[in-house]
Amino acid sequence: PWTATWDQEHATPYSYDVFLDLQGVKLSVAPGEKTAIFTFDFERDGAHGLSFGTKDSLGSYALDGRLLTGVDVFHGLRDCAAKVYLAAEFDTDPTGCETAEGRTAVFFGTKCEKVKMRLGVSYLSVEQAKRNLHGEISDWDSAALAVGARTRWNDVLSQIEVEGGTDDEKSVFYTALWRCHERMVNITEEGRYYGFDGKVHETGGIDQYTDDWIWDTFRAAHPLMTILNPKEEAEKLTSYIRMAEQDPEHWMPVFPGVAGDRHSMVNRHYAIMFLDAWRKGIRDFDARRAFDLMDHTEETESLIPWHRGPLTELDRFYKEHGYYPGIRPDEKEWVKEVQTDWERRQCVSVTQGASYDAWALAAFGREIGIPAERLGKYDERATGYRALWNPETHFFHPKDKDGRFIEPFDPMFCGGYGARNYFTENNAWTYVWDVQHDLEGLVRLFGGRKAMSAKLDAMLNLDIGPKWKFTAEIPDGCTGLMGVFTMANEPSFHIPYLYNITHEPWKTQKFVRKTLECWFRNDRMGMCGDEDGGGMSAFVVFSMMGFYPLTPGKPEYVWGSPVFRKVTIHLQSGRDFVLEAPSASRDAKYIGGISVNGVACGVGGGLDHSTIFGGGKVRVEMLTRAREANGSCLMGENAGK
Repeated sequence: PWTATWDQEHATPYSYDVFLDLQGVKLSVAPGEKTAIFTFDFERDGAHGLSFGTKDSLGSYALDGRLLTGVDVFHGLRDCAAKVYLAAEFDTDPTGCETAEGRTAVFFGTKCEKVKMRLGVSYLSVEQAKRNLHGEISDWDSAALAVGARTRWNDVLSQIEVEGGTDDEKSVFYTALWRCHERMVNITEEGRYYGFDGKVHETGGIDQYTDDWIWDTFRAAHPLMTILNPKEEAEKLTSYIRMAEQDPEHWMPVFPGVAGDRHSMVNRHYAIMFLDAWRKGIRDFDARRAFDLMDHTEETESLIPWHRGPLTELDRFYKEHGYYPGIRPDEKEWVKEVQTDWERRQCVSVTQGASYDAWALAAFGREIGIPAERLGKYDERATGYRALWNPETHFFHPKDKDGRFIEPFDPMFCGGYGARNYFTENNAWTYVWDVQHDLEGLVRLFGGRKAMSAKLDAMLNLDIGPKWKFTAEIPDGCTGLMGVFTMANEPSFHIPYLYNITHEPWKTQKFVRKTLECWFRNDRMGMCGDEDGGGMSAFVVFSMMGFYPLTPGKPEYVWGSPVFRKVTIHLQSGRDFVLEAPSASRDAKYIGGISVNGVACGVGGGLDHSTIFGGGKVRVEMLTRAREANGSCLMGENAGK
C-alpha cells in the first residue's frame, strides 16, 4: 500500500506546502472554491508519477491525454450514498497509466522534475466538474489563485475588526473566526444541487447548504452566523427544510451531509436553530413548513443516540413519563436499537436535550401562530428534565423504568465510555448545568442563587483524582480541565457564563479570561478539545468580543470580558456594531460599567440582539479589580489603564 511521511508543513487559509520525505516530493496547493492547483516538485531521480485512490470499490478513474476524470462514492450512516466527480488536467503529457488494487497511477517518466495539476470537483457529474474547473481557473498560475483565495478570506475575516490586544490574541481570534466558516458548506453548482433523494434539483435562486453537526454548532456557531451572515443563515434553514422534504421519512436531519443524514450524537436541536433565527429577525424561509416537519420528526423518529429509526418502547416511555429511562448496572440491555458496545442510552443527556428541544419547538410554534392545542405536549416536555433532579445530591440522576434513582451513582465517573447509559461524553458535573432554556428553574432546583454559585465553585475546585483513571473513563472531557470543569467538550461552553445567573458577573469575567488564557493559545496546543465544525471556535470568537449567547433561542447575550479595546462588526445591512473597552488588558478583565448607545446599563444585565443588528454602540469600563453589581468594590478600587 502507498504510504507517506511528511515534514516542513506550512498551512494558511489560502495555501498548503509540505515535503513528502519518503518520496522526495514537495507538494504545494492553492485553493479555489470547487477547484485547486497542485504543484509536485520531484527532487529525486527515478520514475515519477501520481497515485489516486478511492474510498469505495465503485470508484474509478480514466485518463484521456492530459485529462484525468473520476468518480467516487461516499456513504452516510444509513443506506444512502452520494457520488463525487473529479476532473484533473496536467500541464505535462503522462507517459502511462495503470490501475491496480483500487489505485490508479499516472506516470510522467524519469526526466520530469515538476508537474502541475488543476483540479475541479462536483457532486453532479464529470461534465460539471469540468465546468467548475474551467469556470474558476483559466491558467496554471497557482500563485495568482492563492492571492485570490487570500483576498477572499481577508474579505470574510475583515467583517469583524479588532483593535488593541496582543498579536497572539489577534491570531487566536482570527484563526477561530476562520474555523467558524467551516460549516455549513454551499453545494450549489450553477443553480443546481444534489439532493437527499439522490436527484439533481434546481435551487430557484436560494443556495443549498449541507454538512452540519447541530449538536456542535447550535450552541455558538449558528448564533454567530445570525449576526454575520443572516441572509446565508436563512438559506441554510431553507436547506434543512428541503433535506427533510427529500428524505423518505420526511425527518428533519441532525447531522446532514451530501450522502444524507448521518444522525450522530444525541437529540436533535434543529428547533433551537430555527427559533433563534426567527427571534433575531431572520424569517426568509417557510416557517410553517419547518414547524410541520419538525413536529412530524419529533412524533415519529426515535431519540436513541446514534440511531436513525422509528419510535421504540423507550420513546413511547419518554412521551408518557417525561424522561428517558436508564438501566441498572446489573441489567442487560433489551432494546435492540440501542448500541451496547459504545454509545448506549445516555438517558440523562437525552432527557435534558429533549426538554430544550421541546421548549424551542413550543416557542417557535407560538411565534408563528401554531394553535395552542398542538403545542401543549411540548410545553409539558420542556420541564421533563426536572424528573431526574435529585434534591439530596443536587445532580440529575438516571432513573429506571420504575421511577427509581439508579444506584450506585458517582457524579465523577457516571458518564464515561464504561457507563454511557447515563451521560454523553462527560459526567454529571457537566450535565448538572445542561438546562439552558430554563436557568431560573435550575436556580429554584438548587434552592437559590447562593447554592447554585457554591456548586459552580465546587466544580472548579474539585480534585479529579488520578488523571489516568479520569482519562480512561471520560476521554472526551479529560482535557481543558479546571477542577472537574472541562473546556474541551461542547456541553461545557455556556458554563463559564452561569455566574451571571447567580448575580456574580465578576466570577464569569475571571472564569472566561482564564479559559482563554489557558486553553486557546497561538501555538499547536492552542485548541484543547473537540473543535467540531466551528463550534468551539465560535465560543472563542464570542468570548474574546466580550459577550455570549447563553441560551440560543433567545435574542440576547450575556456579558463576559472583552479582550480587545475595540471590536467593530460590519453587518450585512451596511451598519456597524461597535463595542469599545478602552482599558481592556490582561489584568483589566472586570467590567465596572456599561453604556449602550450612551445610556448607562447594569453590569449584571445583557446585550439585546436588536442592539447589534441596529448598529448600536457599546462602551465598557474595564477594571483590574472586581466590583459587585451595586458598585462596591470587592478587592479595592483600581481602574485599568
